[in-house]
Amino acid sequence: MGRGSEHGDGHAHGHGISGSADRRWLMVALALIVGFMSIEVVVGIMANSLALISDAAHMLTDAVAIVLALVAIRFAARPASGKYTYGFKRAEILSALVNGATLLLLAAWLLYEAIRRLLEPPEVTGGLVLVTALAGVAVNVVATVAISRANRSSLNVEGAFQHVLNDLYGFIATAVAGAVVMTTGFARADAIATLIVVALMVKAGYGLVRESTRIFLEAAPAGIDPDELGGHLVDVEGVDEVHDLHVWQITSGDIALSAHVLVQPGADCHGLRQRVERLLADDYAITHTTLQVDHSRAVAGSAGADLRRRLPVVSQHCAEAHGLVHRDQLVNVAG
Repeated sequence: MGRGSEHGDGHAHGHGISGSADRRWLMVALALIVGFMSIEVVVGIMANSLALISDAAHMLTDAVAIVLALVAIRFAARPASGKYTYGFKRAEILSALVNGATLLLLAAWLLYEAIRRLLEPPEVTGGLVLVTALAGVAVNVVATVAISRANRSSLNVEGAFQHVLNDLYGFIATAVAGAVVMTTGFARADAIATLIVVALMVKAGYGLVRESTRIFLEAAPAGIDPDELGGHLVDVEGVDEVHDLHVWQITSGDIALSAHVLVQPGADCHGLRQRVERLLADDYAITHTTLQVDHSRAVAGSAGADLRRRLPVVSQHCAEAHGLVHRDQLVNVAG
């Protein structure tokens, strides 16, 4: 019997953050956004355009999102020490959660303002809106490309990317609104463009909040069914039972698993642990595993002393198993 702790030696871990390369691309995007945002605020006030002001406000959240991403990257790079046994890897998930929440809050404010302007549309300078929005499209295209070069498997970087991408969509909608106002005088087009931006912001913000919350609650990563995974583990020859199976994400791309594995009496615990770890690495890309491996208890079967069966021993090892208990068919018949 024995306990095995395997941290994936020989396997590449995708921990979601690539340090210096990500910081460089994020800084490029930050410089572009802050520079253009300052100009847009002034033009938006001059043109009396809610769409431009909303885009500027969105660009402010873009800048905050990128700053948070940069801070999270620096924190996540710190080694584990003291009470923080995982280091600060979850800093990037916290950043993603804040990014998603700010998108939703800003969307709520813009929704209110857009509805108010639909009811009482103010005068809008369409030509000024159109020119500024087209410039914003160009700036955001460059910023979006810059952030896309960073590691978007990181939920943190993805949060910043979604901010900037939604801003790009917003500028396109604002440019269309400016053209409509300039050619037809339909002032409500400005508020309608804002509503389009709001819908995009809600979609992106909800996605970021949902995914980051799943990680904080240590839900199974998307695409992995713990029950199906447990069934695959007990299909390994020599494994009788798997319980206390937990699979979660430490941070983006960094999946961990722990489980209590019961094997047949007299089986090679170390060898079976290696086979289970190999299955997890090959089929699920999980290389950070902690497995407790013990022998099942053998008792005489009903057909006589020569026919033996294996019984689960959950009660001998765990006062209460967490989650489902996975057993092979022979164990189920015996139970």
